[in-house]
Amino acid sequence: MTLKYTDEHVWLNVDGDMATVGITHHAQDVLGDIVFVDLPEVGQTLAPKAVAGVVESVKAAADVYMPVTGEVTQVNEALRTDPALANTDPLGLGWFFKIKLTQPNELDDLMDEDGYALFSAKG
Repeated sequence: MTLKYTDEHVWLNVDGDMATVGITHHAQDVLGDIVFVDLPEVGQTLAPKAVAGVVESVKAAADVYMPVTGEVTQVNEALRTDPALANTDPLGLGWFFKIKLTQPNELDDLMDEDGYALFSAKG
């Protein structure tokens, strides 16, 4: 499995042609207490930078952008009833959706863990 990051503070955990997607620790820190999550529909195919969902917190609302081209195969229904999972465990139980990659070469444009750490440290 390979962990990749976008400049919109979205992570992907890639395993073959499948990936789990969520928001980063940095994103949930900036948003504060998350109170609502809107998830994409299963079966939907989205391109990179397309809005795949929305996160609402007590401070603000933010779009969740699709990191790479893919078909949504599953959404985390637990987030609908307990959106705070995105705060308490953003890289684990707080995942948003799973996708089947249709353009795996797009992963080359994303950051690895070290690159993302440098990027997010800049603000």
